[in-house]
Amino acid sequence: MQFSKTELCLLLKQPKPLWLVDVDLSGAELVDADLVDARLSGAKLSDADLRGADLIDADLCRADLSRATLRGADLRWANLSNAILSRADLSSARLIGADLVDADLIGTRLSGARLNEADLSGADLIAADLSKADLSGAKLIRAKLTKADLSRARLIRADLSEADLNSANLIGAFLFSANLTDTKLNSADLRWADLRKATLSRVDLRHAKLTSADLSEADLSEANLSKADLSEANLSNANLTKADLTETKLIGADLSGANLRWANLTEAVYASNTIFPNGFDPRTTGAIFTP
Repeated sequence: MQFSKTELCLLLKQPKPLWLVDVDLSGAELVDADLVDARLSGAKLSDADLRGADLIDADLCRADLSRATLRGADLRWANLSNAILSRADLSSARLIGADLVDADLIGTRLSGARLNEADLSGADLIAADLSKADLSGAKLIRAKLTKADLSRARLIRADLSEADLNSANLIGAFLFSANLTDTKLNSADLRWADLRKATLSRVDLRHAKLTSADLSEADLSEANLSKADLSEANLSNANLTKADLTETKLIGADLSGANLRWANLTEAVYASNTIFPNGFDPRTTGAIFTP
């Protein structure tokens, strides 16, 4: 059942918290609505206008919010697990501590959103716009982020283990101390990214762009960096034990103090401005010098 505008006004004036489980609010005008602690599990809110709505602690589990407008909405600690948010607009929304486990966020706009400490484990964020979003401390375990835009996003201490970030845009992203264990970053763009002290063990960075990225003190043990571009990258004191650096560009890279034990540098390209650890001779590894 859908509500008329008059019925909707009366409904919103009911004592809180509102009980709206499984209701049909498709296309409803709910700008700045007070929906704090509302029970909206399974509700149909596709194409609804929820700009600036207050949805703190709301239960939106399994709700359909596809194409909904939630710009600037307050969804702190809301339950959005298994919710459908594909192509919704959540730009600048507050989602601090929100539960977005297994949510459908394909093509969703989350630019500038605050997702600190949010749980997005298993969420589908393919082609989502997370540019300049704050995901510090967020859980993105096994999340699907293929072709997502995370440029200049804050992912400080975020858990991205086993996530799929193939072909993602992470230009200028802040990933200080982030966990990227077993993460897929094939062909990802990480130019100028801050990956200091990040855990990148067994990460797939084949063909990735890491020009001028800061990977100092990062753990890249057993990482696959084959054919990646690490020109001008800072890898000082990084752990590259058993890393695959075949055909990797290392022109101007700083590897001072790095652990290259058992690393494979076959046909890696370096130049006179490449800095290797003291006593390390790249000529013995099959690396190629370029004038």
